[in-house]
Amino acid sequence: MGMRIAVGGKGGVGKTTLAALIVRKLLAAGNTPILAVDADPNTNLPEAVGLPLKATVGSILAQFIDDKASLSPGMTKESYLQLKMHEAVSEGRGVDLVAMGRGEGPGCYCYPNLILRKFVEELSANYPYVVIDNEAGMEHLSRRTSDRIDRMILVSDATLRGIRSVRRIRGLIDELKLDVGRISLVIMRADSSLPTVVRDEVQVCGIPLAGTVPLDLRVQDFDLTMRPLTELPADSPSVMALDAIFEVLAIPG
Repeated sequence: MGMRIAVGGKGGVGKTTLAALIVRKLLAAGNTPILAVDADPNTNLPEAVGLPLKATVGSILAQFIDDKASLSPGMTKESYLQLKMHEAVSEGRGVDLVAMGRGEGPGCYCYPNLILRKFVEELSANYPYVVIDNEAGMEHLSRRTSDRIDRMILVSDATLRGIRSVRRIRGLIDELKLDVGRISLVIMRADSSLPTVVRDEVQVCGIPLAGTVPLDLRVQDFDLTMRPLTELPADSPSVMALDAIFEVLAIPG
């Protein structure tokens, strides 16, 4: 059974960047194939890993609602939906991607998330590595995008607000008794010498710090030029930071 790595945290702290860096690291090590899952309705991971977004779970479900009355007699609704879901997988060299997208109604993501969860469970059998970019906040945890997570990486920036946010997420994981093998903290856009007040808050938080990823101007340049982060050179500060983080988290690479 493959390793599932999930990334979560509050909005704007660099979750998608870290998910893309993880994919890049696995690709560079030849640990393929990888399934990248964008479980955030605000879909950004396809651009970050350089794959086209053919369709999302949400758009497939919306189309299914329109088409189900006119299906041919020889095709069940379940078969039609499975076919469309497989067509929505964007295939790349060493990495494939599936995205949740928006729900079927205003503010409603529960049903797409349920379908995504079932589809990810089915697909995961074909991939030794699954990298999940979760939506911001805590609500997605109660919807359980995946039944089992081997590495849950909670992401923060170097702020008290960010650290306290991941502490609340950790509390919800415990409350829901989710099947998570290992929970760790990664601080993005931060120097290795964190401010004392932030280090103290990390200690209070109680989540093991797997490492920090520094502010990387190349990441900003790639974003401005719409280049995928999987193409970052090996000497980029953010890429080199992943070496130590992978070692701490015991992820092959």
